[in-house]
Amino acid sequence: MDARQLLVNSLSSDAPVRQNATEQLETAARENYAGYMITLSHELANEQSQPHIRNAASVALKNALSARDATRQAQYIARWLALPEDVKIKIKQESLLTLGSPTPRAGLYAAQVVAAIAAVELPENQWQDLIQILLGFINNGDNVGVRVSTLSAIGYICESIKPEILSSRSNEILTAVVQGARKEETNADVNLAAMHALYNSLEFVRENFEREGERNFLMQVVCEATQSPSIPVQVAAFECLVRIMGLYYDKMGFYMERALFGLTVLGMKNPNDSVALQAVEFWSTVCEEEAELAAEAAEAFDYNEVPERESKEFAKVALPEILPVILQLLTRQEEDADEDEWNVAMAAGTCLSLLAAAVNDVIVQAVIPFIEAHITSQDWHQREAAVMAFGSILDGPDPGVLTPLIHQALPILLPMMNPEHETNEAVKDTTAWTLARICDLHSSSLKIDTHLHPIVSAVVAGLEDRPRVSANCSWALQTLSDNLSGYAYDEDTIQATGPLSLFYEGVMQALMRVTEKPTNEANHRTAAYEAMSAFITHSAQDTLSIVSQVVLAILARQEQLLGMQSQILGVDDRSNWNELQSNFCSILVAVIRKLGREIKPLGDRIMTNILQLVQSAGKQSTVLEDAFLVAGTMASALETDFHPYLPAFLPFLYPALKATEDQHLCIVSIGIIGDVCRALGESSAQYCHTFMNALIENLQAVGVSREVKIAVLSCFGDIALAIGGSYEPYLETSMLVLGQAGEVSPNPLDYDSVDYVAQLRETIIEAEVGIVTGLKGSGKGRLILQYVPSIFDLLRRTVQDEERTELVFQKAMGLIGDLAEAFPNGEIRDQLLSDWIISNLLKAKPRGQTAEAKRTIKWAKEMVRKATQGAASNFIA
Repeated sequence: MDARQLLVNSLSSDAPVRQNATEQLETAARENYAGYMITLSHELANEQSQPHIRNAASVALKNALSARDATRQAQYIARWLALPEDVKIKIKQESLLTLGSPTPRAGLYAAQVVAAIAAVELPENQWQDLIQILLGFINNGDNVGVRVSTLSAIGYICESIKPEILSSRSNEILTAVVQGARKEETNADVNLAAMHALYNSLEFVRENFEREGERNFLMQVVCEATQSPSIPVQVAAFECLVRIMGLYYDKMGFYMERALFGLTVLGMKNPNDSVALQAVEFWSTVCEEEAELAAEAAEAFDYNEVPERESKEFAKVALPEILPVILQLLTRQEEDADEDEWNVAMAAGTCLSLLAAAVNDVIVQAVIPFIEAHITSQDWHQREAAVMAFGSILDGPDPGVLTPLIHQALPILLPMMNPEHETNEAVKDTTAWTLARICDLHSSSLKIDTHLHPIVSAVVAGLEDRPRVSANCSWALQTLSDNLSGYAYDEDTIQATGPLSLFYEGVMQALMRVTEKPTNEANHRTAAYEAMSAFITHSAQDTLSIVSQVVLAILARQEQLLGMQSQILGVDDRSNWNELQSNFCSILVAVIRKLGREIKPLGDRIMTNILQLVQSAGKQSTVLEDAFLVAGTMASALETDFHPYLPAFLPFLYPALKATEDQHLCIVSIGIIGDVCRALGESSAQYCHTFMNALIENLQAVGVSREVKIAVLSCFGDIALAIGGSYEPYLETSMLVLGQAGEVSPNPLDYDSVDYVAQLRETIIEAEVGIVTGLKGSGKGRLILQYVPSIFDLLRRTVQDEERTELVFQKAMGLIGDLAEAFPNGEIRDQLLSDWIISNLLKAKPRGQTAEAKRTIKWAKEMVRKATQGAASNFIA
């Protein structure tokens, strides 16, 4: 088959044809990368080729240069950079040439290829003349096509490359882009390409935004573009304003007063939905920003500090102007709208929710007149908008303000769930969502004797309604169970009865009927299973007999479905089978956690099902994860009685443990090792040689993710704590690995790096706590002495880190206490008397301490005091 046909097939709607073509292209790339790339480049530049073939060539080129997976991306970069220089030059020249293709779409395809190559070469200080070349193309006023394609290429480059790499050329890029975005540019296609490029360049022009004159000019260009005669340009301009507000909120005060209030209100009133959607999104962004600033201010107040940034309260100032428009937009529902398609009414509802979170109590009295005027309207648009408005303001205002309104609303809302009272599906759907929000956010405001029965009756009846209504009713039941049970009794104690016990049997029967449905439209069947899990988790003593009936029914369903494995015919059948098995596993986990050791009579049946499920699942990692979680929960519940199941279970666990390429499955498998070791205690030592070898191999695997590494380090502590002195053979290796991991330092300019190192240090400390405690408890604490200096070095760096959390501080202090307790005879006296320990453990009063933190620190102080007898004058009790 020739290259063209392969490219055509790679975009086929027929999955097998598409997959086969993709595999052949990947094989060609592996066997002769240079020839493969040259062939694709020629096809892209070939003016005789059909546009769809040139598109396929551009997609294949881009896919050969970029990948979502970081490891694969690094391999792709190295592969490209290793190409002969003449090959790279040829491909780049053809891509640049195609930007000026007389076929406009081909130019846009080439723009993506140019950007993909730039993303590889510019960070390596290669293709240094690219930006200059592109700027030259943009200044070619005679060729509109090349200007549009080049602006698109610049936009893609700005989107895919870190801002600092392009910062030296930011002025030139911005000048060229703004030139095309100005109202003086008469070509709408150039305008649109320039606005898209400006959107993508907004993050790296931060220095330009700091300069008032340049900022004013940029804002003028964008604001004028919102009034363009071209609708796509208007949409792109509002998209820019949305992103500008997200990036440069602190600079927006002047522009809000002079232009943005008025422009965005006009935009929201625009009859074109695409324009209105972006104008609404602008205010959603404002509200999100101001809600976050309010949270930061509240936190700063708690710590008696001044917040770093202050809210300008744009939303509160603009409320009288924007709220009437947003409420009116709620009534712009489409009669036959696709439930999954975003529209203006949905956007307005989301914006109203964010507005409530931003302005709090002020929103209530402003919205109530609209609700009162429309809640009983004959027009379903008005009724649905009124219910949506009420549901949207439930999160933000003080519960004390909302409670009386909720009590007044329930007698109106509950009948709207009755098909005889309300016939419109959209109104019932929104009513069910609003009731679920009340149950989720305001369960404590409900009067148990007055409200609980009518609410439960309404939502149980709603379970039999259309899927979206049913899903919201399940959500309402789930949150009622979570919230009311939390108020009634401690999670760890099975009480004699609970607030939902009276309704328990009827609710579970209704949910079981929903879970028998053959399809999962709108996720309603899964929502019912989730509600069942919540009811099981919070079940009281007087409902455990019903839990027993449920688990038997679920096991029967699981066994029946396992028996149908051979009847699975296609992707849809497999997806349905997987989803049901995952739901069964979630119910089993909830039951096992609830019953604890009382699950033992069903142990054989459950584990037989799980082992068969693991065998049937093949490479379906999600199902494997769920099955493993059931096994891990069984181990935690049965403890040593889980031992008989290990010979049959471990052969399935080991391959999953080694599957580092499947991050989630690997992490779950590592967690199961911890569950098994905790369950069996010292008797798990017989398996630990294999466990530890597998864990070390994971750390050494090429391309293993950070998350897997952290899970492995944490597991060291679980194993040591379980087997105590039997951990001695693994001590040297694990402490070496933990020490090396502790040396990793964050890049202060990279938030991901900072978060990773913080999580890494917390995990190392937890692991070392497990190791120290395990060895100490078995009389082998002295084995840790040689590692004390490196442990203290990590603890010092951790507690002196200004960004460290209070939880990490607490754990660090706990480890210091553990070490002091392990060496009470002065062996580490000098280290314990270090200034940083005295200042942090004994003198400092860490802000925001929880009760548990206070207990930990108090205990650690006492341990250090005992281990440093004779130096008591240095301590403060």
